[in-house]
Amino acid sequence: MKRFIIEKLLHWHGSIKPKPLILRGARQVGKTWAVKKFAAQHLNNRIHIVDFEKHPDWHRVFEKNLETKRIISELELLLNKSIILDKDLLFFDEIQSCPRAIMALRYFYEDLPELKVIAAGSLLEFALKEISFPVGRVQFMDMYPMVFTEFLYGLGKDMMADTLISGSKDFSENIHQMFLEQLRLYFFIGGMPECVKTYRDFNKLKRVSDIQEGLIEAYRADFSKYAAYSDKRCLNSVLTNTARFSGQQIKYTRLSDDFTQPTNKKAFDLLSMARIIYKIPSASPAGYPLSVLASDKKFKALLVDIGLMQYLCGLNINEEIYKKDLLNIYNGALAEQFAGQELVAHSRNQLYYWSRDAKSSSAEVDYLVQNSGKILPVEVKSGSAGRLKSLHLLLKTYPEITKAYVLSQRPYEELPGQKLIFQPLYTASNLIIN
Repeated sequence: MKRFIIEKLLHWHGSIKPKPLILRGARQVGKTWAVKKFAAQHLNNRIHIVDFEKHPDWHRVFEKNLETKRIISELELLLNKSIILDKDLLFFDEIQSCPRAIMALRYFYEDLPELKVIAAGSLLEFALKEISFPVGRVQFMDMYPMVFTEFLYGLGKDMMADTLISGSKDFSENIHQMFLEQLRLYFFIGGMPECVKTYRDFNKLKRVSDIQEGLIEAYRADFSKYAAYSDKRCLNSVLTNTARFSGQQIKYTRLSDDFTQPTNKKAFDLLSMARIIYKIPSASPAGYPLSVLASDKKFKALLVDIGLMQYLCGLNINEEIYKKDLLNIYNGALAEQFAGQELVAHSRNQLYYWSRDAKSSSAEVDYLVQNSGKILPVEVKSGSAGRLKSLHLLLKTYPEITKAYVLSQRPYEELPGQKLIFQPLYTASNLIIN
């Protein structure tokens, strides 16, 4: 499989005096695979893997002190291999289970800058809360499920993937329909690597559904690790209902009837920390960056992966997958989840939306993204330009915004008189890439 994170790892490795890198992401998005693949492709497999979950007894190397030369010496004995400082990659996997190893990263940067170090793990934010974290001495990189282009590569549709990356806009009707059919598959398979591989190998959605069930159960099994912070039953309810309300403005009271609003909020925040859900704040387009005028109280949410979202919602695949318009599947929720998931991955989680509440009426535009110093409103909707009342209102209210995008099943079309650009839904990532 082709993952774009490999190129980012190569850029990090080739920079001058790179800081130790912490690779963050939800469970099973491919972090360990990506680091091993990077080492195989670009470092001639010169990698030393310290898996703290597989070898909990190795934690003791970091207990005495954080003196790096001693740590390297003891790791060499455990690995039964010499670590060449200026040639090898030291990979700490599942580092969240050994907080003192996280603390040691700053000393690798200060004392052994010639050694390249990558750390990866899930639930890292939980570990970071409990330790003195080396701010300014490490670099973060986020990893997400496979985006649509990676999905195409994963299924062997390399030419289709290359075409999307090229930024092409005008497709023939046949090519347009080909992309829509692949997008239809992505709606139900999603971007979790094991799901993509399973479909590639067996071409059966039922097998994919079984994998999705296992992934959700693995996430739920992790809830025991949150026990000090929240009730497992509440976490499960909040996870399921966040999937059902994907793309909608969240009210904590709706996430579970059996728990209080503060308890639901705590569970939601914990799932956000675990990167299982993404919080999308409301923001005003009047300021740049959007974070300046973002609301902490008004927000929507997305699940980490569209395939897991539809599984949690209990969609009848045999019924939904044959709907002609992709934006009608599950009342449009899958289309909005898809667009948000693509934009989150390509904008490094810097995604917002616009909401205006007035006495007489309310208005909402699905997403606001930042690209090259500009704010771009994005609406996910089928139909004509005349039906985009909220988007027209935003453009009228903020005349400094020169264009807005509508993602739909329609081919590419520009309406400069209305400041609108219609793009096929499957090109969502191009809003940020190009």
